[in-house]
Amino acid sequence: MFGVSSMTAPLKKVAVMKPGASLINADPVKWHYGPLFDPKKVAEVHSNFVEILKDSGAEVYWMSENGFEIADSVFTYDASLMTPEGAILMSPGKLLRKGEQNIHKSFYENENIPIIGNVDSDGMAEAGDTLWLDSQTLIIGRGFRTNPNGIKQIKELLKPQGIKTYVFDLPVYSGKSACLHLMSLISLVDTSSALICLPLLPVGLLDLLLEKNFSLIEAPFDEFESSNTLSTNVLATSPGECIMLESIPKTRKVLTDSGIKVRVFHGDPLCIGCEGGPTCLTRPLLRDSI
Repeated sequence: MFGVSSMTAPLKKVAVMKPGASLINADPVKWHYGPLFDPKKVAEVHSNFVEILKDSGAEVYWMSENGFEIADSVFTYDASLMTPEGAILMSPGKLLRKGEQNIHKSFYENENIPIIGNVDSDGMAEAGDTLWLDSQTLIIGRGFRTNPNGIKQIKELLKPQGIKTYVFDLPVYSGKSACLHLMSLISLVDTSSALICLPLLPVGLLDLLLEKNFSLIEAPFDEFESSNTLSTNVLATSPGECIMLESIPKTRKVLTDSGIKVRVFHGDPLCIGCEGGPTCLTRPLLRDSI
């Protein structure tokens, strides 16, 4: 059984990928990795993170690089999007990630998980630019990694499921070479609670969150900047229970002060170093409806 239409319902099945040779041997300049990237530590970081996933009750599935040499493929969130009826294969906007969706395609075929369609032609889309606001609402960010053609195809693929979509423009912020996804600006941490980067949040998205009566938890902007936008990348394993990086204590405090239970791991050599947080390291396959 597979299907996802929530960011916070109990995470029951999740796909991950071990850091492979493509990441360990990656040229940090070519891949736009930062000074904290440490190829000698990424395997341990990832292993510790996976143990926390297992402890949370999630069944872990393993993807394989399948001969592709794509360093970023360890961030399994982006190259496909799981829906209630099956997966959509995305088309990454970062040129070095082109074709990464084929890793996911092989995985889904091997696991007999339905694929309901794919983003193709001139469409670009990364799942990091999508977020389930509720079981019938998906929000999409238009930015450097996800373009209007890609958004149009996602909306068409979701239409038969009756899912409503909202699209918001993302800020330029650090520019085209940096990774700024929609989920760089917001993480749902409980059914109706969101951790947000308020200064960069699209006004229309703020209005929608308030309209839907979300409680908003503002992430300290200095940690957003110092963490290379990763302070707001928090993975909910169930409503009100999350995994985050340990190196952002002020953000952790605003979460715990809001009643959110948090588990942390030392992920800087992989996450901050490579522009991908705990959510990015996962491809949720099944979240239980509650």
